[in-house]
Amino acid sequence: MKTPENAKGKFVEFIANKKFLAENYYPGIADEKLRPIFSKKINQAALDFQNVAKSDKPTDKKYQKKILIGLSRFGDVYMELDTEDRERVCSYFIELMDIVGLESSDGHLNEFMYGFDPIKVIDNN
Repeated sequence: MKTPENAKGKFVEFIANKKFLAENYYPGIADEKLRPIFSKKINQAALDFQNVAKSDKPTDKKYQKKILIGLSRFGDVYMELDTEDRERVCSYFIELMDIVGLESSDGHLNEFMYGFDPIKVIDNN
């Protein structure tokens, strides 16, 4: 994978943006006291992606591993995430994927959102 030239600036912008605010169809974080906690977790994922992007050989697998690590950071607060908040977490990861041109999370986002990857279920039937 080749890191897009504008990725560095996009990571800086992504990290600087306030997270979990009401926008489009997302009503904003359900529990306001969780905003800084969730934002920190998402920004750490952005830093993880940035480190892979700066590495000598960024690969899909390296980014997908960072997605898995990033999502696992929500394990301690997963029960406090309502459906809209989980969707917003996934959309932040999709934004990070778009920055580097990653096309697949390897099912990690589906696992986080639904508890399983529907594609793998279909493939196994």
